[in-house]
Formats: sequence, C-alpha cells, structure tokens
Amino acid sequence: MLAILYETAAVADAEIRKLMRDPTEVFSRAVQPVLWLAVFGQVFSKVRGIPTGSLRYLDYMAPGILAQSILFSAIFYGIAIIWERDLGIVHKLLVTPAHRSALVLGKATAAGLRGLVQAIVVYLVAIALDVHIRWAPLPMLTVAAAVFLGSCVFATFSLVIACIVKTRERFMGIGQVLTMPLFFASNAIYPLELMPPWLKTAATFNPLTYLVDALRGAMIVEGQSVYPYATSFGVLLLAFAVLLALASRLYPGLAR
Repeated sequence: MLAILYETAAVADAEIRKLMRDPTEVFSRAVQPVLWLAVFGQVFSKVRGIPTGSLRYLDYMAPGILAQSILFSAIFYGIAIIWERDLGIVHKLLVTPAHRSALVLGKATAAGLRGLVQAIVVYLVAIALDVHIRWAPLPMLTVAAAVFLGSCVFATFSLVIACIVKTRERFMGIGQVLTMPLFFASNAIYPLELMPPWLKTAATFNPLTYLVDALRGAMIVEGQSVYPYATSFGVLLLAFAVLLALASRLYPGLAR
C-alpha cells in the first residue's frame, strides 16, 4: 500500500511540474467560466421563469459553472496521455515496476489539484460579480473536496476514452461529443424539475449532477442541495472507483 502511495505521489509530482513550467493552460481554461458567468449569467439573471427560489440566477449558476470548468478541463486530460504514448513516455512508465493503478491514480490526483486551481479562478470571477459565497471553513472544505473528487472522476473517464480510441483525432471528436451532453443533462444551469422526464432520468445517472449538487449546497446556500452530501459524494466515489479499475486495466494497452 505504501508503495502505491509513493508511486502515485511521484506521478502526480511529475504532472504538476509540467503544469508549473507552462501555466498558460490554466489561464486559457479560465476564459470559458469568465464568459459563462459574466455574459450568460448576467443575461439570464433577467429571466424570471427559472425557479431558483430566493436565489439570484447568477448565484444559482455559479456552482454549475465551477463544475463545468472542472468537466471541460478534465475531460481532455486524456489527450496528454496520447501525446506521451507518441513520445515514448508511456512505454517507459510501463516497463517500470510501478503498479498500473498508481500510474492512473497519480494522473487523477494531478487533475484534482489542477481542478482546485480552476476553482480559485471561478471564485475570483464570482467575487467580482458579487456572487454570495459561503466563506465558513466547513463549506469551503466541502467545495474543495468536491472539486478534487470531480476532477479525478472526469480525468479518469478521459483516460479510459484515450485508452480505447488511441488517436488524438478520434479523442478530440469523442471529447467534443461527450462534454456538452454531460453538461446540459445535469442541473448546472437549470433545476432538475424543469427537465422533461427522459432528461431528468438521464441526469440521475450523470456524475456531473451530483458534483453540481454538492457544490451548490456548500458554495452558495445551505439547503440548496437536492441530494444529501453522503449521496453526492458516494456516487462520485463509486464512479471514480469503477473508472479507476477500468483505466488501470486498459492503460497498458495504450502503448500498443
């Protein structure tokens, strides 16, 4: 167990070092949440037909945009693995005695840390737009835990896709196809009760729904969550465990 933790930390450290050498990706990823909150959120705040209770729509939307930022950043994480395969890095990793699960878990951990950086950017934008944020320590820790776990889930999902398709062109196409359905089939920008029955059913199987729900209850107003925190985190942990096992099994095949 200690060996796996050490290997995971080593892989995560290598990934974080790459980000520190070229932080431009973090800033480029920040553009999208800025546009969604500053433009889409400001405009739709004028719409009175969206049932957000006593919340302003911009407040209601902010946790959803944070979740969207995590999703869009993590879902394309797998393309870096394909680049590493083409550069021969994956082959070198696979001949080491490191556990395959540690290789995947290390990359997921790095994605989780990157997600926390994305969260800081979204928080700064939200502050600038006067979004009413909960600053108590426990809600802040809950947000950080949800961001980290959500990033791990979608980054691992991305690794699974990369291991299956194996080419950058196919990965980009599939990534584009998956991100918008995952986003719109969730409660990120509108409540579940507005959805038609078929979409509401799909949303209950969407991990992003539970990520948004946990973020909304912790980040904005207590009691805004549809599901208990235990349910939301339980679904995310289950999804991560399944995807981690699948990615660990598929990862060696990426080198072929």
